[in-house]
Amino acid sequence: QVQLVESGGGLVQPGGSLRLSCEASGFPLHYYSIGWVRQAPGKEREGVSCISRGGGGIYYTDSVKGRFTISRDNAKSTVYLEMHSLKREDTAVYYCVVGEPWRECVEETIGVVRPTYWGQGTQVTVSS
Repeated sequence: QVQLVESGGGLVQPGGSLRLSCEASGFPLHYYSIGWVRQAPGKEREGVSCISRGGGGIYYTDSVKGRFTISRDNAKSTVYLEMHSLKREDTAVYYCVVGEPWRECVEETIGVVRPTYWGQGTQVTVSS
């Protein structure tokens, strides 16, 4: 059974940092590119970052470039999103997502091909 479980969200002050984790089970993570998507209240889902299967293709949406870093540890079946210099506008539920195996990230959408499996999400709230 394919499962993605996010963790690491929470309440943080502006300028603070968090590290999100996405632990995968039920499938070989190294076959897949992994994306992070967020959704703020009243807004559409937004692709935040994506890391390709081998880690060579990495993309970020413009608003997080220089502040967020995506990485993966295939041996631990886990993908991370390090977030620094957090801003109020980063407040959202963050999801990890996988799509078709053996496909690279799509730079235009900062996402995976045919998003199929989603985690339950982890809330990130940036507030003083």
